[in-house]
Amino acid sequence: MSTEPCPKSPADKADIIHPRVLPFIVVHLACLAIFWVDVQPIDWIICGTLYVIRMFGITAGFHRYFSHRSFKTGRVFQFFLAFLGQSSAQRGVLWWASTHRYHHKHSDTEQDVHSPVQHGFWYSHVLWVFSKQGRTPDYSLIKDFQKYPELVWLEKWERLPPFLLGFFVWTIAGWSGLIVGFFLSTVLLFHGTFTINSLSHVFGKQSYVTGDSSRNNLFLAIITLGEGWHNNHHHFPSATPQGFHWWQIDVTYYILKVLSIFRVVWDLRLPPAHVVKGTRKLSVPVVEKAAQQLATSFSIEQIGSSLLKAWAQTPKLQELRKRARIGQAEVEKLLSELKIPELPARVDLKHKAQQMFKHIPSLNPIVERANQIIVQSVSVWLVQEACVNS
Repeated sequence: MSTEPCPKSPADKADIIHPRVLPFIVVHLACLAIFWVDVQPIDWIICGTLYVIRMFGITAGFHRYFSHRSFKTGRVFQFFLAFLGQSSAQRGVLWWASTHRYHHKHSDTEQDVHSPVQHGFWYSHVLWVFSKQGRTPDYSLIKDFQKYPELVWLEKWERLPPFLLGFFVWTIAGWSGLIVGFFLSTVLLFHGTFTINSLSHVFGKQSYVTGDSSRNNLFLAIITLGEGWHNNHHHFPSATPQGFHWWQIDVTYYILKVLSIFRVVWDLRLPPAHVVKGTRKLSVPVVEKAAQQLATSFSIEQIGSSLLKAWAQTPKLQELRKRARIGQAEVEKLLSELKIPELPARVDLKHKAQQMFKHIPSLNPIVERANQIIVQSVSVWLVQEACVNS
C-alpha cells in the first residue's frame, strides 16, 4: 500500500503476448480435423488413457512433488515425473512449480496472476499464461530442484516431451490417433487442469479458513484425479492426499500409495489429526489474508464518502486536507485519534467474520487486523480524494 501523498497507478503488466498464444490455438484447431479423419475406437481409448496418465503427471509430479514436496522419490522417477508432466504441453517443470509456489504465497491477492476473484473467469482460466506476469516466473522459489542439470535441460527443451509423444501416437495409430488420441486429449487436459485455477476458487464448499477463496468440489476432484479438494489443499499444502476423508475421492493419492508399497516413492506426508479437525492455530499469513477478505467486504468508498459528508462543515475537513498533503500516514493517525462512527465497529466486524469463517479457534486476530486494514484503506482513499480536489 502506497504512502505517497498522490500515488500513481501501476503500469498494466497483463498485456497478452500474442506469439505465445499461437501454438495453443493451433492445438485447439487441430482437433477440428476429427471431421476429416476415420476415427477408430482405439483412438478414443488412447485419448482417455493419455488424459489420465498425463493428468497424473501434473497432479502427482508437477503439483504434489515438485511444487510442494509432499513425498520423496529417487532421481530417476523424479525425471520421469517431470517428463510425463511436460508431455501435457503445460510449459516446463521448473516454470510450473515456481509459478504454483508463487500462487500459494499470494493466493487471491492482487499479486496472484490467476485468481478468478481478482481477474475473472477467462483470465484466471487460461489468458494469464500468455501475459507478461505469467511468462516470467520467480525461479528463486524453485532452487531446490534447479540444482538438477537434467531438470534444467528438460526445462530448456519444454516442447520435446509433447512432440515425442505426439510422434509416437502417430506412428502407432496414424492421423486419427494423432488428432483424437493426442491433440484432443491434450486440449481436454489443458482445460481440466485449468479448472482448478478458475473454478475451484469460485464453486464448492469452504471447510477451512485459508485466507483465500479456495473450495472443495467433488466434480473437479473427479476430472483432476483428486485436485478438486482445493480448500483442503490450501489448508495444508504439504499433505500428499488432498482428500482428507475416506469419502473424498483422490485417485492421485491412491496411485502414489500403491507406488509406495514398491518403494518407488516414500515418506508420503499425511495431514495431522488437528489439521483435519481444523483446530490448529492460524498462521500469520492466513490471519492476514482472512483479514483482507473481511476488510474488503466493506465498501471503502462508501465509508470515505460518508466521512467527508459528515465533516463537510466542520474544522475536521480542513485538518484532513492539511494532513493529506503530508501523506497517508498522517491521515491514518488522524482517524485513529478520533472516534469515527462511519468506520465499522469491532462488534460489526466480528459479526461479519462469524458469518464468513468457520472452524476457527479465535476471530479476534482477524478482526483486529481487519480493523487496521480498513483504517489504512480509508486513509488512502481520502488522500486520493484530496489529490483530485486540490
